[in-house]
Amino acid sequence: MKKIKLGISSCLLGENVRYDGGHKLDRFLQDTLGQYVEYVSICPEVECGLGIPRESMHLEGEPESPRLITTRTRQDMTQRMVYWARKRVVQLERKDLCGFIFKSDSPSSGMERVKIYNENKMPVKKGVGIFAGIFMENFPLLPVEDEGRLHDPGLRENFIERIFALKRWREALNKEHSKRSLVDFHTRHKLLILAHSPRLYQVMGKLVADLKNMSLQGLNSQYQALLLEALAMKTTPKKNVNVLQHMVGYFKQQLSIGEKKELLKIINHFQRGYIPSVVPVTLISHYVHKYDQPYLKGQVYLNPHPLELQLRNHV
Repeated sequence: MKKIKLGISSCLLGENVRYDGGHKLDRFLQDTLGQYVEYVSICPEVECGLGIPRESMHLEGEPESPRLITTRTRQDMTQRMVYWARKRVVQLERKDLCGFIFKSDSPSSGMERVKIYNENKMPVKKGVGIFAGIFMENFPLLPVEDEGRLHDPGLRENFIERIFALKRWREALNKEHSKRSLVDFHTRHKLLILAHSPRLYQVMGKLVADLKNMSLQGLNSQYQALLLEALAMKTTPKKNVNVLQHMVGYFKQQLSIGEKKELLKIINHFQRGYIPSVVPVTLISHYVHKYDQPYLKGQVYLNPHPLELQLRNHV
């Protein structure tokens, strides 16, 4: 797989673009995830023409229509930022982005819970950064996160799982634009989808089964929307246990009594929170190769992202 293109706030890569001339380098994003992605670095304030350093800004007004105001001289930068942002998102449509990582709490790039000052000059955490809001409006299905939320292991795994799945989906379309390609993609991703949303797993299964009655373009568009909606839902131990037990069923004729007992014990320990998900997944992967189970060999659930990211070691 080619590197995944991700948009990112420039300061998170160590670029000295903040209002005070500093940065907010995130080592995981730069050094670890950066091995697998190609970043498109964006600083809204600098790109819309503001200098470094510059006067700090904050949001004021109503969350639905905030104003971007400089804190000392009270200049209104809203129109300037909006004008630039609307042009920038059009340019980004040609970048083939699979997601965006925003800077938390930023009045331009915060994706949620940004401080917004009301008429009493009291801050409430209900705002969205001007650029982030326009970006998410323009790309409503694209995976987005901020670096603060990515410190949470569950949210981190969910985001990275989504960007890798979206990249695989786009590569499948580019390789062979056909209904057969969609069926193959869905077959390999069934258990991953089930781990996120059993309901949408059923909906997507019916969609693929009825593909003869739809145009390829309409089918691909509807499938992509359902895929991204499903994977945006967080997995839980209960959902993962359901998938793991489903996989055990494929070894009815192969596993010895001792192997099956050990595997079910490991799954139970994961369900109770004693061990991370990497343990039962690794054991099942061992049996998949030991007994040459063809269907499970193709399941992305067993390897949805590079092992080096160590995401399942923490959930």
